[in-house]
Parts: sequence; C-alpha cells; structure tokens
Amino acid sequence: MATVQTPPQTQLTMVQAIRSALLEEMERDQDVVILGEDIGVRGGVFLITEGLIDKFGPERVIDTPLAEAGIIGAAVGMALYGLRPIAEIQFIDFIFPGFDLLVTEAAKIRYRSAGQFGVPMVIRSPYGGGVRGGAYHSQSPEAYFVATPGLKVVVPSNPYDAKGLLIASIRDPDPVVFMEPKKIYRAVKSEVPAGPYEVPLGKAALVREGKHVSIITFGAMVQVALEAAGLLAADGVEAEILDLRTLQPYDTQAILTTVAKTGHVVLLQEAPRIGGYCAEIAAYIAEHAVEHLEGPIVRVAGWDTAFPYALEKVYMPNAQRVVRAVKKTLNF
Repeated sequence: MATVQTPPQTQLTMVQAIRSALLEEMERDQDVVILGEDIGVRGGVFLITEGLIDKFGPERVIDTPLAEAGIIGAAVGMALYGLRPIAEIQFIDFIFPGFDLLVTEAAKIRYRSAGQFGVPMVIRSPYGGGVRGGAYHSQSPEAYFVATPGLKVVVPSNPYDAKGLLIASIRDPDPVVFMEPKKIYRAVKSEVPAGPYEVPLGKAALVREGKHVSIITFGAMVQVALEAAGLLAADGVEAEILDLRTLQPYDTQAILTTVAKTGHVVLLQEAPRIGGYCAEIAAYIAEHAVEHLEGPIVRVAGWDTAFPYALEKVYMPNAQRVVRAVKKTLNF
C-alpha cells in the first residue's frame, strides 16, 4: 500500500507565508502578476515581495508610480483582459485615491455585464496599528469594503491562514480585498506547509473552545483575544474564540453555533466603534440568535477619534478591556 507523503512544514512569519503564496502562485500560473509601489527592486515597504522581480522579471513584478488610482485601475483592466493581478497598496490608508475604481468598477462589473465579465484581482494591503505609524498609516477601514456588494474581504490572523487564504483569494473569480495585520507581520510564527494549499473563503476558525463566553474577532485582535482568554481562565472563565477570517461573506453558521453554546458574546475589532464591522455581527446575532443570549452583546473597539501617534497603546484594544467586557456580559 502506497504511503501518503505529508508536505514538509516549517515555522514562518506572516511576511514569509505571504511571500510563499505569491511565489508559488506565480510559478503555477503565468497569468498571475503583481504591481505596486516599490514592490520590485525594493521588495515593498515590508519586504514581502523581496526577490520576486529577480525570478519573474519586471513584466510580472511591476513597479508603479505613486498613484493608487492608477494601480487599482490598471489591475481592473488586467483582470478584464484575462490576467490575475495582485495589486499591493503600500498602506491601506493610501487606498482612497483608488477607492472609486475599486467600489464602482471592480465590484460591479460582474453585475453590470450580467456575468459576462469577471474581475479576478486581489488588493493586498497592510492595515491597523501597532507599529507607531500614526494617523496616516494605522487605519482599519474594513467596513467600507464590506459594505460594497461584489467585494470579498479577507483578514488573516496567523501565517498558516495568511498563505492559504491568499492562494484562495488569487484563485477566486471575483475581486478580493486582502487586509494584512502589520502588527503581527513578524511577531507571530506558525507551521506552514511547503507547496500550495487553500483555506476556503467564508469559513471561520474556532481558535479556542470554551463554554462561558464567545469572543468573536479577526486579524491582529485574535492575539488580544487569546491573551484575554488566558487571564479569564485564571478566574475560572472559559472563553471561546472565533476567528472570522473572511469578513465578507462571513460564516453565519459558525457564529450561531458559538452563540448557542455560550449565551454570551464579546465582539472585538481594532477600528473605531461607530459604524464598525462588529456592529453588523451584533445585528446578525440579535436578529437570528436572541433566544440564546443571556447577557448583552458587548463591543470592544478603537476609540472614535483619528488614530493617535503618541497614545497608540491607549487607543488600541487590549486584553484588559476584553476582560472587562466579558465580565459585563457575564454579570448582567
């Protein structure tokens, strides 16, 4: 009987895992091209694309001008032509000059053409705080994209998921906004298989099992939730942690399952509270699982201000704030 060979694995950072996904997909499919500011010789501001131009050349690793509208517009045209472009926006705070091309064109072409044309493109970009980037390099604007029909929005929380989700996004027939939590680019390592694999879009991951409260979150905040769960365990509280991974479409069944199990919910996001993504999850739970709730749904989020430079640690949600939120719903 033939033995099944398990692909070798190694400990990678998120930066290394994303580079591995790009490399393997470009080797597999010559229609995959990447473009963005300084992604060629420089290798990108975080060095994710380092060395790719040497392997694939400047026709597939395209250094662009400092023009986000041009980058996203060119990617839309490439995708319509039959390529699979991956456009890097240096920081997601810079995406807004190209916002119209993304939400008015890329997101709507399949609908406008009655399915005759697709736009298989990925917009990769680092988001969030944690690296002292200040107001112009630290935003978390996922709610804008989630609110746009036609776009998929993906946020990995660890290197394994980052590689698998990015490969799935590249192979997807529709535009994907792939948001990378730069706070944990090099701060977290995990086992990542060599060779391509997909983590399916639209499927959440149960990161930690528990019975008293569900913490639902994504991206860098998964690490905050895990830290909070450790603190809560010392007091006998078993927190369950659900990592959404894909924000649009999101895994409704996984949400309903964990809420039915624990009866208490804390929603955790890095973005400001008002109009934030977690408000959508709170509304969904209130509409579809209210009979399971034994306390209020509590949100932990950034403050409703511009992202501060000097007070970054005060602004960003931390484990202590999550613990207080858990106690609020449990003690209701």
